Amino acid sequence: MADLPRDMPREGRLPGAAEQDGDIVLHVDMDCFYASCERLREPELRGEPLVVGMGYDAGEEHGAVATASYEARDYGVESAMPISKALDRLPRVAEHPEDPDAGHYRPVDLEYYQEIARDVKTILYDLSETVREVSIDEAYLDVTERTAWEVAEGFARHVKQRIQSEVGVPASVGVAPNMSAAKIASDHDKPDGLTVVPPEDLREFLEPLPIEDLHGVGPVSASEFHDIGIDTIGDLAAADLEPIEDRFGERGRELHFRARGIDDREVETRGKPKSLSREQSVGTPITDPPELYERIDALARAVTERAERKDALYRTIGIKIVKPPFDVNTRERSLSGPVHEPELVRETARDLAREFEGEEVRKVGVRVSNLSFAENEQADLESWEDGSESGSEDRQPGAVKGQVGLGSFETGE
Repeated sequence: MADLPRDMPREGRLPGAAEQDGDIVLHVDMDCFYASCERLREPELRGEPLVVGMGYDAGEEHGAVATASYEARDYGVESAMPISKALDRLPRVAEHPEDPDAGHYRPVDLEYYQEIARDVKTILYDLSETVREVSIDEAYLDVTERTAWEVAEGFARHVKQRIQSEVGVPASVGVAPNMSAAKIASDHDKPDGLTVVPPEDLREFLEPLPIEDLHGVGPVSASEFHDIGIDTIGDLAAADLEPIEDRFGERGRELHFRARGIDDREVETRGKPKSLSREQSVGTPITDPPELYERIDALARAVTERAERKDALYRTIGIKIVKPPFDVNTRERSLSGPVHEPELVRETARDLAREFEGEEVRKVGVRVSNLSFAENEQADLESWEDGSESGSEDRQPGAVKGQVGLGSFETGE
């Protein structure tokens, strides 16, 4: 069976990472995520002003801006702005093809964005056992057990590089001793940024930043802070706590501590994972069946080893095959009871992949899902014969569904 590719590290502390006190928290924030997804599907949009509209249909003026690329923001287009107002500032290329100041508009495609988010999420859960998802495009990772401050920058760069190389979208990463500081750090150098703030540099990093940069301070509270002469995070850190609490209540106390670099919230994964998966992108699309099966074998082994570490049984085995440019195909097969059978996962994944023999494949993944963590639940292997192949799904980039958070061809909630 093939070994795991080098860009898919197993769990464990990285070389050079010594034992230490204190937490190391990463905040991963995808840059203009919806626009980045559209550019992944349409590479010709890269570098062009691009607006993704919620409730928007091509050629219409209704709806609101969900995401504006940085190029579109240069024209004054902002999130939540009505499409009609955005069009006043940035006309559509489709109607003004000769206008150098025209931009591209696309409707929100949540199903497609969720698929890309799942790919990102798979990487994050591979790099940390503790991931707290915040939304479709951001998450916190506790990597205290995986790295150390002397090599934290390299670890964070590895996170960024894996997301870029395996998924194809940019991310900004902040590294700090706590959640609020990591969030500030990830926002500090956007887009495609990397900011590392070790504990000894935290106060020096925070103090000169505008109060608006403090995690939890919105436009209204920022205005109130300015009214009382607090313009920077350092101003808030140096202020007396009592008048801050009198004006802002318990929230003021929390913000005061954050301004001083204190945030005792823990990064907590919410709930047990519903599935476990491993995926791999390839530079040159695979067309040779033996190579495809070799990669499937390695991925199946990685998935089942992880399931064993988590004491997880599974009822469903699936694969993902992505064909150029981004044609996502998933297949899965279910059985009547939970099992842990690595060889069965390998054989089933190979069997499901047979229909793609000879086709170009740019990414391949193996997943086990419908997980169970209770003891003594494993079904007999014979029960597999009673299982059925689920309705196969060919998901073309397309239809919009309701807005939700990160979903699942994944490890996670």
